[in-house]
Amino acid sequence: MAAPATVTFAGANSVVVGISLLSSPRILAAKGSHFLSPSSFSKFNLDFAPLHQRTSLPSTKLVVRAARTESKGLSLGFRPPDFQLPEPLTGKVWTLEDFESYPALLVMFICNHCPFVKLLKKDFVKLSNFYMKKGLAVVAISSNSASTHPQDGPEFMAEEAKIFQYPFPYLYDETQDVARDFGAVCTPEFFLFKKDGRRPFELVYHGQFDDSRPSNGVPVTGRDLSLAIDCVLSGQPVSSVQKPSVGCSIKWHPETNL
Repeated sequence: MAAPATVTFAGANSVVVGISLLSSPRILAAKGSHFLSPSSFSKFNLDFAPLHQRTSLPSTKLVVRAARTESKGLSLGFRPPDFQLPEPLTGKVWTLEDFESYPALLVMFICNHCPFVKLLKKDFVKLSNFYMKKGLAVVAISSNSASTHPQDGPEFMAEEAKIFQYPFPYLYDETQDVARDFGAVCTPEFFLFKKDGRRPFELVYHGQFDDSRPSNGVPVTGRDLSLAIDCVLSGQPVSSVQKPSVGCSIKWHPETNL
């Protein structure tokens, strides 16, 4: 059996950045929203209108100090570890076996508060709605410590899933063991697995959603991830040259030394 290929990451080392945010009211996901039906990644268009800043009142600038972290390279062919995690919204406990009947599985490590996740939140909901109809299984996991970031705790996760109408289960990794088993370090972080017949899932993509970042002005398209999903579902090879996902560091429990 040939040795597994290695993902080639293009990116800089982790740095600490200050992110300037304007306070804004909560925006609820519109009911009945739909995903535009592209035939390939080149037509993947999320059709977002930019938000306009208020000018009638003096703006209050909230500076968030966040650890800008890149996902670590993993060997292609990596098999997803077993897990058993609760879904706060429904109380159901999910395992890897629940997704074994699907030809492909997308595992997303996300959270509620991270600016990098907030930028993409509506978009990966649209992406999931579109590709789940084509046979993709999707699951999201939050591993952030609720003791240091209570807004990422299970009660708020359930609220988040309702507000944004998540079509996928949003699971709580309280012990953070699943994040460690996957090698996840940031939010958002994407792991795309495929399977051939009865063979176990194997990692084919561990990269970014697209080039957009908070405040960099690049439109959100989902291009990188959607291209990888298109390749998997059509039986085409996925390029091993993949840009790492960039986001906030996973908030480990205070007693955890990594």
